Amino acid sequence: MQFALFTHVPWPEDTDLPRIMAQTTEQIQYAESLGFRGAWLAEHHFTRYSMVSSSLVLASYIAARTTTIRVGTAVVVSPLHNPIQVAEDTAMADLLSGGRLDVGFGRGTTGYEYSGYNVDPAESQKRFQDSLKIVQGLWTTPDFSYQSPFYTINRLNLVPPPLQKPHPPIYIAATRTPATLEFAIAQGYNLCIAVVQDTADALDLCQRFVARAREAGLERPMAQIPFFRYCYVGETAEQVQRDTAGKLDWVADIMHWRRLITEGSEVYQRMDDWRRTRSESPQGSAYLAQHRAVIGTPEQCVAQIQALRAHGIEYFGGNFDFGGMEPEKVRRSMDLFATEVMPHLQ
Repeated sequence: MQFALFTHVPWPEDTDLPRIMAQTTEQIQYAESLGFRGAWLAEHHFTRYSMVSSSLVLASYIAARTTTIRVGTAVVVSPLHNPIQVAEDTAMADLLSGGRLDVGFGRGTTGYEYSGYNVDPAESQKRFQDSLKIVQGLWTTPDFSYQSPFYTINRLNLVPPPLQKPHPPIYIAATRTPATLEFAIAQGYNLCIAVVQDTADALDLCQRFVARAREAGLERPMAQIPFFRYCYVGETAEQVQRDTAGKLDWVADIMHWRRLITEGSEVYQRMDDWRRTRSESPQGSAYLAQHRAVIGTPEQCVAQIQALRAHGIEYFGGNFDFGGMEPEKVRRSMDLFATEVMPHLQ
């Protein structure tokens, strides 16, 4: 199997922004030393759920501080950005990284992220498809032109072009929308699986993708799909429960809270105030641990990943740093994963 690290770079209240960025960089450098294949970076806007407003800026920064690990975006929310700028920034990041960039695209979440950019969510699917066609066209085609209701491009040449040929690998985060899955297949792209989807649903999506791709004459095996889960490895089941429960509750709460906000965001509000006044409780730590995570002792984590492997998953990405997990615990969890889990799966 191949292994990767995934991170939202969360920003819980009363935590230090510069230190979080430094810790994220250190974690990815450490993952490289442990033999991880990739490091994947989320993108979100106006929220403590993820402080990565530009996954490509962070990817370039990480690439400059590593040498072998591949750096991925999971994802660039392309409908919110000018696709010409996305093509330029991805090409530059690929060049600066020495051809180590994997580019994941998605439509992201709607709500205040889209309203903040003054983009109509109803247009997101068409903007998404247009933007990817433009990015790939600029990566590969001299004097590229494109016309749509949203974009007009006339004989543009991308400078610099990406280093990888014909272009960096493209991954699509498709969760619930059939149109996104069909578009990915029609364009010959690959799939990546985010932590926001339950494992059973995610595996079903992977199987549908592989089957539909095969019907279209493409081989897109499950083994090539990056599959991301929250991940924590501890010495005992009791320690794992103590270390993760509150952190996973924070994840569940911030995801639920964000969906209820239509203007502004939660950044300058207190989660505890919202918790006291909320009328319903979200799916909590127990649910996330069971349905969206690989957590436990090394033996338990091996068994959980073996279960994924039985379905064909061969590229597992662990989100080790969630909910404000203490950096020393993240590092210890990564240590145990590399020394007590990975050897049983290679």
